[in-house]
Amino acid sequence: MRRRTRRLSGLPLETTIMATMHNPPHPGEALREWLTGITITEAAERLGITRAALSRILNGTAGVSVDMDLRLSKALGTSPGLWVRMQTSYDLWHAQRRFHAKVERIIESKAA
Repeated sequence: MRRRTRRLSGLPLETTIMATMHNPPHPGEALREWLTGITITEAAERLGITRAALSRILNGTAGVSVDMDLRLSKALGTSPGLWVRMQTSYDLWHAQRRFHAKVERIIESKAA
């Protein structure tokens, strides 16, 4: 991962260049694998959420929020941010496929 920093009106603008996965899975798919051997109802109770909310995530119809990420990281022993990064990768990949807006560059590239 590389980072580039630009300044605009004295404020640093940091952009991160990351390799993007081709069609990343919804985090619910990965979570389903973590929850083998436990019922959705029991997992939801341990997470402190409704069964319906967990089911929507597992079925890919709801995303993982920051709050849910923290619940999952505490319950599963994963790093905080893991689940929300997976959600962001999933959302960004799908958004890029749908994005067709006409946008003009604000800052011109400097010739090297």
